[in-house]
Amino acid sequence: MVNRLARAQSLYLRKHAENPIDWWPWCDEALATASSQNKPIFLSIGYSSCHWCTVMEGEAFSNSAIAEYMNSHFLPIKVDREERPDIDSIYMQALQMMIGQGGWPLNIFLTPDERVPFYGGTYFPVEPRYGRPGFLEVLQAIRRFYDTEKGKLQTFKQEILGNLQQSAMLSGNSGELNREIFQKGLELNTGIIAARDYGPSFPMMPYAELALRGMRFDFASAKHDSKEACTQRGLDLALGGIYDHVAGGFHRYTVDPTWTVPHFEKMLYDNGQIVEYLANLWSAGVREPAFERAIAGTVEWLKREMTAPEGYFYAAQDADSFTTAGEVEPEEGAFYVWTYAELEQLLTAEELVAIQEQFTVSRSGNFEGKNVLQRRHPGKLSETVEIALAKLFAARYGGSPETVKTFPPARNNQEAKNDSWPERIPAVTDTKAIAAWNSLMISGLARAAAVFGNLEYLELAVKAANFMLDNQWENGRFQRLNYDGKSAVAAQSEDYALFVKALLDLHQASLTSENLEGAQQLPNSQFWWEKAVRVQAEFDEFLWSEELGGYYNTASDASGDLLVRERSYTDNATPSANGIAIASLVRLAMLGPNLEYLDRAERGLQAFSSIVKDSPQACPSLISALDWYRHSTLIRSSIERISELISQYYPTTVFQVETDLPEGTIGLVCQCLTCKEPAKTQEQLLAQILQSQTRI
Repeated sequence: MVNRLARAQSLYLRKHAENPIDWWPWCDEALATASSQNKPIFLSIGYSSCHWCTVMEGEAFSNSAIAEYMNSHFLPIKVDREERPDIDSIYMQALQMMIGQGGWPLNIFLTPDERVPFYGGTYFPVEPRYGRPGFLEVLQAIRRFYDTEKGKLQTFKQEILGNLQQSAMLSGNSGELNREIFQKGLELNTGIIAARDYGPSFPMMPYAELALRGMRFDFASAKHDSKEACTQRGLDLALGGIYDHVAGGFHRYTVDPTWTVPHFEKMLYDNGQIVEYLANLWSAGVREPAFERAIAGTVEWLKREMTAPEGYFYAAQDADSFTTAGEVEPEEGAFYVWTYAELEQLLTAEELVAIQEQFTVSRSGNFEGKNVLQRRHPGKLSETVEIALAKLFAARYGGSPETVKTFPPARNNQEAKNDSWPERIPAVTDTKAIAAWNSLMISGLARAAAVFGNLEYLELAVKAANFMLDNQWENGRFQRLNYDGKSAVAAQSEDYALFVKALLDLHQASLTSENLEGAQQLPNSQFWWEKAVRVQAEFDEFLWSEELGGYYNTASDASGDLLVRERSYTDNATPSANGIAIASLVRLAMLGPNLEYLDRAERGLQAFSSIVKDSPQACPSLISALDWYRHSTLIRSSIERISELISQYYPTTVFQVETDLPEGTIGLVCQCLTCKEPAKTQEQLLAQILQSQTRI
């Protein structure tokens, strides 16, 4: 017997289709039914590769007693946060107000009429444990409170709703975003990257990206060395267990402060940002071989396991996988870890010694008696180690890295268990395309292509971008998702903002691509510029807030079911939509030139000036946008000169090919509304660029 979710396109929702709970998707009918029956809404939000979401699905949501009570006393609704980040954002903020923290699964109870939250939590066990009450007890207590404590309920509703509305109506009143505010933002966010505390370790790429920008400033009062902090973050990523040293790709985070044992799911959004960061770190002069290897390995993983035949990129791979087809539940990390006995069997004695010298490998292991590979040292790996890693690759995939160029995804647990795999059973892959996440990977590939002069990286990015341009518009509007060739769900601000950024990144990478053999078949830079302008116009039309400034998360005609209409300005695992959007407005203004873009960027920064001033650690992407606004630099030069410069790290610079420079001039450097004296030597040009980028 299946419930309504069996008809859903979302892999996450379909995972709950056989639960005895009478789940609804988020829809008008569900909301109307809750109101007409006066049933509190139980809203449960998660995503397909979420480990504890999977655990709760197999435990509490599969329990018949819990289901019977839930179906009688609540209206249960399931939401995939990757489909509807706008819904998730509102109720995650509410949960954090209630209990001081959040996470997934996000389980929250709403009033049936106004959909105001009044109680919530994350993982609830079936029986009381981990200091948490049993889920049935929670349900009974919540229903009892709803029925008997109407006064307290009304007071709590008003408080939560007022706080949410106040947050959504944030407006700027802090005056000029001056040098001191910018410097404070850089220093605080660099400190976050520099800290090596207890607890889990997350990539935190928006913070790392901002810290990297700080390398070009010499603030006398700085408490942290930006270059040191950023280099260490790169080493943690490229050497740590968070990176899959055998087959490429980065896991979501590690459960420890030493970057050793990952939470094993691989998310496209992390990998796109990390590729861009490591490429930028390399371009800034930190030429660590492990960075180049990690980028190359991640691109191989992307091609092999995460790219659809049509060219778009899949969303994620699960943390858990089956060790045998007969298992009932998958096991965390099973696809990635190694017992010492396996290593002894697969490798020669010389190879095993070499692996132990370079990686944290032991008989006792570092994860439940098994080994997660974490490098001990930076530098280039020896040929012996690379041969050993290739043997481990074959033990996973059934062939060498040279022969296994594509590895078809397991789209659900049934495919994972029932298909014939050459060696290990892979984790399930969520094969939907998400516009924002594809954009992050396109940007990463475009930047790596420019830094390393790698045409293959650019070709991958171009194919994905062309797919989105050709397939992600429905009735003239950009769409967020694509399920097996069919677009779905109106695009949100992060989709628009990150896609405009990706198109501008492709514009820059394509300026000099004709110097790469075989690149003549790719679209030229003008093509990407025109597409970026077109997408930006739609973004401005449907999501810009004339009253407050900044961009709403959703368009006015796609937000009628929301409690409040938010504007994303804080960063989490991905950058905030408004931070990215404002930076792109500056880039568009410089390349246009079009001062309307610059005016809008200024209004956007002013709209969030209070949060930038008071809580810069919450919004590194807005600080990066402020960097663009204060230090924007346009370099007009020849293709040959730009080819030399574009692979270097000039974070607030855009390039434009100029074929009609004054005689004796090699380049023009412009700062927003003014241009410097034409540069006649390489030394003069570089000095002008440096001065323009640090004119704080």
